[in-house]
Amino acid sequence: MLDVLKNQRTYALIGHGGCGKTSVAEMLLYVAGAVPKLGKIEDGNTALDYEPEEIKRRGSVQPGFATFQWNKNRHFLIDTPGDLSFNGDLGYILAAVDAVIFVVDAVDGVKPLTRKLWQEVSKFRLPTIFLITKMDRDRADYDMALSGIKNQLGVKPFLQNIPIGKADSFSGVVNIVENKAYAFDATGKVSEIAIPADMKDEVEGMRETMMEEIAVCDETLMERYLEDPESVSLDDLVAATRKAVVCGELYPVMVASGLKCMGGQRILDAAQLFFPSPLDTPVGEKTVDGEDESLLTVTPSGPPACFVFKTMFDQFAGQLSVMRVLSGTIAQDAALLNTRSDARERFGSILYLNGAQNQQVKEPVGPGAIIAVAKLKETKTGDTLCDEKKPFTMLKPKLPEPMISYAMAPAEKGDEDKAYQAMAKLLDEDVTLRLTRNEETGDMLISGMGQSHVEALVEKAKRRFKVGVVLKAPTIPYRETVRGKAEVQGRHKKQTGGRGQFGDCWIRMEGKARGEGYEFVDAIVGGSIPRQYIPAVDKGVQEAAARGVLAGYPMVDFRVELFDGSFHTVDSSEMAFKIAGSVAFKAACEKLKIVLLEPIALVSVSIPDSFMGDVIGDLSSRRGKVLGSDSTGGVTEVQAHVPMSEMQEYAKTLGSMTGGQGAFTMGFDHYEDAPPPVAEKVIAEHKKAKEE
Repeated sequence: MLDVLKNQRTYALIGHGGCGKTSVAEMLLYVAGAVPKLGKIEDGNTALDYEPEEIKRRGSVQPGFATFQWNKNRHFLIDTPGDLSFNGDLGYILAAVDAVIFVVDAVDGVKPLTRKLWQEVSKFRLPTIFLITKMDRDRADYDMALSGIKNQLGVKPFLQNIPIGKADSFSGVVNIVENKAYAFDATGKVSEIAIPADMKDEVEGMRETMMEEIAVCDETLMERYLEDPESVSLDDLVAATRKAVVCGELYPVMVASGLKCMGGQRILDAAQLFFPSPLDTPVGEKTVDGEDESLLTVTPSGPPACFVFKTMFDQFAGQLSVMRVLSGTIAQDAALLNTRSDARERFGSILYLNGAQNQQVKEPVGPGAIIAVAKLKETKTGDTLCDEKKPFTMLKPKLPEPMISYAMAPAEKGDEDKAYQAMAKLLDEDVTLRLTRNEETGDMLISGMGQSHVEALVEKAKRRFKVGVVLKAPTIPYRETVRGKAEVQGRHKKQTGGRGQFGDCWIRMEGKARGEGYEFVDAIVGGSIPRQYIPAVDKGVQEAAARGVLAGYPMVDFRVELFDGSFHTVDSSEMAFKIAGSVAFKAACEKLKIVLLEPIALVSVSIPDSFMGDVIGDLSSRRGKVLGSDSTGGVTEVQAHVPMSEMQEYAKTLGSMTGGQGAFTMGFDHYEDAPPPVAEKVIAEHKKAKEE
């Protein structure tokens, strides 16, 4: 098995939405013979975008998995979504691969989202090949895309291939390492040709630079190169390049046209030559980090362990747990321990995934393999399955918090349980979604990475579970607070024959600074209220505060001091003093100024420099306060405080304003006084809803 693993490759295709990843994946599968014909996104027949939501949107909404043989070596490929709404679990995928093909569009170049994706990839220090795609398009600009990789991503590119021609004339590449030229045909086949005469001088100069870049990464090779450049063979260069790529010292750059099937063979050859095997590391043996800071040594002879990084649904097999084999070997009927649920899971068939097609695997699989197992009962995304005699839990990458929330309700009355169950099942497949209930408003909230993310979930629920779900903007979590200070009595007395109810308390109530919360002070002396009834007053105040005064929102940031009162030896009870506390709170609110607070979000927007004015103007029109901006490599990041009520439809606005080139993140930051027009509108809506 060691010989097999030495030549095995596991890698992901990553890049911004629309850069051509799925077309590249289709080309690789076609060139490798894994699919009989080249599918097209426009025709809805690519191997890895097969879900109806993907065909409709012409873009990936979930990772696509494939495995194939290239020159008799096993390759595992993951095509990741490029839309920020659908790649929130990218960290889990990066934890499951050994390398990355990072795709950059030759027409659009490096976008703000490209930078965000590269920042994520950089955290994992994965060996990377940069692939400039769409070289056949009219506005393809290789130099512009290469400049973006250098200047905006901060990467020093290693020019593995340079294009011959551009746009309609793009016909092949010159491989700088090999010092050879190759022409492409429409079937993906490659033929060696002479280096074009008008490129020879350029290639010669680039080759000298390339030799120096490789030699710098290898001291022994450097010495040989300085003594006698002719003594450095092609095999020496390839070996040194591979070592430097695995170490993250070199980032090869290649070119291709996925749509015209140009460059697939060269990409697969490069992945085979330069990417690491599941056992490779720059120095020493490969290990996996555990939650308890332990290390798992990666070896096929060690105890088995798998990391479940995705859950998917198959119409025939049901729920599939997609996992990477971390160490050891896994065979059919394996029994492994789930370290989270402490359940013993028995595997049935082991599957390789090829888009919508599943292939049963009969032989044992080792480290680096991406496999799927159906119908595991106690296993979820993020779980580690391992040998129960040698338990190990992999350290999970951190997931981003959801960006947007919607209140959801069933389209048909009476389908509440059905809608909730459908959503709960879909959440098993996507760990970046949240389903919660807002206790204040009673809203059932579905939260995701963006509007498209949540809308795709609703479409899937309707298609798969035959339940319609209606989305509406969630209730904004306003708060209320008080200004000033008041001293009041809260008295509750009721006599209905037999034992009555009596509770009497005096409180001082005053507002506090933003964010200081609620404070209850027991200042009773002399036993005017028995100790057992004092918590009841506190509870009565808190329950009344939770219902609000102005618009039904919880009251925050205030202090209540209980300083006096009286009781009855027979009629007093906890309930009586709880009611007295509530009465006192309401009496104090009548004397104090009540203020509505609105939640303010910290918003960070990344856009090309040319859109900065439009974006800042739009944020200002939303009552936003721009905190500052920073421009690097043609991309500006703007930070602002914006009321959450103004950000409900921002994703659509930003997309149309920037032609899809903008990206943003937002999260709750603090509360501020709502302006009078806003407060009046919220209060009026509350009164109307109460009357209805």
